[in-house]
Amino acid sequence: MNKPTTIVLATLALALWQPASAQQPTSAQQAVPKVQTLRGVNVDDADMAPEEKPYLGKYPGSQKKIARTFTGQPPLIPHTVEGFPAITLELNRCLFCHEDGLSAPKPAESHFKDRDGKSLTDVSPARRHCTSCHVPQTDAKPLVENIFNGVVVEAKKAVEAKKK
Repeated sequence: MNKPTTIVLATLALALWQPASAQQPTSAQQAVPKVQTLRGVNVDDADMAPEEKPYLGKYPGSQKKIARTFTGQPPLIPHTVEGFPAITLELNRCLFCHEDGLSAPKPAESHFKDRDGKSLTDVSPARRHCTSCHVPQTDAKPLVENIFNGVVVEAKKAVEAKKK
């Protein structure tokens, strides 16, 4: 046989053999368990919207600040933001209370600097979209156990250890 004929016959034999072997799962493939999800449903099932959780805190100023759990963490919003208008360049409901720092905590000094580090009298336009970093909280239970303590818990443990 010449070389081209051998190649054609080998390709044809491979094409006929492959579909037959692909249909029969091996014992290793049969032993693979179904993938389990944290939601407890099959991964192939249609997604269902999770139950909507209400935000913690009724209205601004009615609850305590939420402790931070790691260094550099932006402060968390301890009140609901439902009903607040969307933040735009012209309107930012957060700054009605927070910009002066009299009725609510004032934003950090870094929020009053432009990209070149120059001090500004108002919050920088680059920092006006508050909910990019600061988020309201809900009472959503974790899907898996969480053993993260954070700096607040670790600091309390250190203080208690010094007392002993």
